[in-house]
Amino acid sequence: MATFLIVDSGSAPTGPRELTSDQAGRLAVTRFHNYQVGGRALTIDVPGTAGGLTVTGSIDYRRKVGYGVVHGTGRDASGNGLIQWTATTVFVHPMANTPAKAPARPPGSGWYSRPLQKYGSSLDSSLAIALKLGSDRPDNAELLPQNGAAWVGRDRLDGHQVDIMTGPSAARATPGTAGTTGPSDAVRYWIGSDGTMYRVRVGVASAARPVVIDFDTHKYVPVRPVPGVTPAR
Repeated sequence: MATFLIVDSGSAPTGPRELTSDQAGRLAVTRFHNYQVGGRALTIDVPGTAGGLTVTGSIDYRRKVGYGVVHGTGRDASGNGLIQWTATTVFVHPMANTPAKAPARPPGSGWYSRPLQKYGSSLDSSLAIALKLGSDRPDNAELLPQNGAAWVGRDRLDGHQVDIMTGPSAARATPGTAGTTGPSDAVRYWIGSDGTMYRVRVGVASAARPVVIDFDTHKYVPVRPVPGVTPAR
């Protein structure tokens, strides 16, 4: 992902401090955990100058495809409807009366496709980042602290006690390590005691405020592909 990521402000940090071995281990497996469970329900809050966008849906991390519903405010509300996306393509289904949740089975018609934009679109950057929060193998726990990953603080999120950690910095990150959704100074993760990812916050160059991705905000619904479309494995 070529989008430039920037440091976000975070919430009540008490660090940064060097990761303990336990913290490094949990950060190393957090994306692998998403892949292991197959899919996660999530909500993506995308900031924008014309009004924010909220994507509510699910991602299948095995098949690398997301599906949900988009709601916007201001001028961005004109893009309300269903959305499905892969690493290369976005499918949109405009709707005049957009439901709160996407139907479990995507409609059989009314879809429009376009390439996923690598530059200049906060929405597309957010979709691409969300897809990359799953990996088919753990990251290297020993390399994470060496490459700038750090512990920032603790928080309580939806009843879960979590540690807030940052991924490796752009200049030092090794390919295949947590935090490499793109060139980054700090992608911030809220991670539970078993390595479960509950929130990710990351800045993108096309938005003044960071994108926030929250997991388990609703029940996971398996992702069914848009009719006639087979996601790449």
